[in-house]
Amino acid sequence: MIDTALRVPLSLQQDFLRRVDHGDDAGPFGSRYTIVGGWRIRGPIDVDTLRDALADVVARHEALRTLLIVDGDEACQQIQPPSSPDLMLRDLPDRGPADRERIAEDFLNDVESGRFGMDETPLLRAVLGRIDNDNAVLALVAHHTAADGWSMQVVMRDLASYYAARRQGRPADLPPARQYREYVAWQQANADSETAVAARRYWQETLRGAQVWPVRTDLTRADGPFVTSWYRFLLEDELRAATVALAAETRSTPFMVLMAAYLTHLRERTGETDLVVPTFMPGRNPSWTLQIVGSFYNLIPLRTDMSNCTDFRDLIGRVRTTCLDAYRHELPFADIIAQAPDVMNAAIGPDAAACVLQVTQSPYVLREEQVGDLRYTALRRRLVSAPVGSQIPDGALLGLELDPDGGIVGSIGFTTNLFVESTIVGMAADFQQTLRDVLNPSSRR
Repeated sequence: MIDTALRVPLSLQQDFLRRVDHGDDAGPFGSRYTIVGGWRIRGPIDVDTLRDALADVVARHEALRTLLIVDGDEACQQIQPPSSPDLMLRDLPDRGPADRERIAEDFLNDVESGRFGMDETPLLRAVLGRIDNDNAVLALVAHHTAADGWSMQVVMRDLASYYAARRQGRPADLPPARQYREYVAWQQANADSETAVAARRYWQETLRGAQVWPVRTDLTRADGPFVTSWYRFLLEDELRAATVALAAETRSTPFMVLMAAYLTHLRERTGETDLVVPTFMPGRNPSWTLQIVGSFYNLIPLRTDMSNCTDFRDLIGRVRTTCLDAYRHELPFADIIAQAPDVMNAAIGPDAAACVLQVTQSPYVLREEQVGDLRYTALRRRLVSAPVGSQIPDGALLGLELDPDGGIVGSIGFTTNLFVESTIVGMAADFQQTLRDVLNPSSRR
């Protein structure tokens, strides 16, 4: 039995991960379910101060020192006392400025290929790759049950503040931290609110008779070990510029334009017009959760009826309506699946899987910023593929990010028990061609 004196309930997001865990190293409770953020650092780094600043971050955010305890049908979070995370040092080759981007990418891929068990508190570690005295790459690694992509930006912001404050002999200028358990308490207190009841009714009605569109796999689903590989690519800057321009013209967002293009891609391949595509939403509601570290993201199945669309702009309008309705009724996927228990059936068959579309749009802190005596630059433009990387529990994840430096950075994570790389490469090429076709001004009417 779990010691109830130490019990903090799971969030709905964590409970869903528990229910889909494979019970092996490939699932969300396994040692490959990690999230890695990378930053280039310019300036001389005091390693001891960096180590102390990392400990400050772990003390500030309880989620980074919280175990998930599962005992049969019981599960809870168990908050541990503050402790110092590992800071590993590596020397990276210095072949000159022209090669530093590739060196940084190879370094991050190597870090992502490692393991990090969710019982290894604190659930944050750092690897500092030093090129020379004024150039380094910092990789922050967290178990994904403790932190999401948004959280990693909060962690980095706080780390930079603590480091600068320690170097200057002053307290860090940070507001009081709220904790993930506060969000869990809010979630439970509002489970039967008018808003939550209306949202559950919306998903029940919207997904009635619907199925997430299944992507046919190369291999038959079977139990056994597998990893997640990552294929990365770059779409030309003309596509980024055209996406942004069309989003503005149609009073939509780049995500809506890219989702419409992806739906067009699926319709061309399948002939289907009633399509459900899952995506991730940040889950940062209410707004006071924006600075909390934890697992907030929600998987949201977006259903769009493409029948009788007159042109691509018409389709964008339908996607816009779908998205705005979904945003207003956002719920954790555990709540959604309870209202539409069959929506995933087609995508978990023996020769099928789901492909999630994720478009990163939110601004990232420390994308390029001087804090104290160090300059931090987020490493977002990653183009080097990796045979083993951070795990996704199943299927495929198509990620797109509009890069201010040019182009659309793309990636497809895929589980090797279901797909071979050549299929994934073809999927990326086909989508790119569809995007070119729909964004070509001569094709718009």
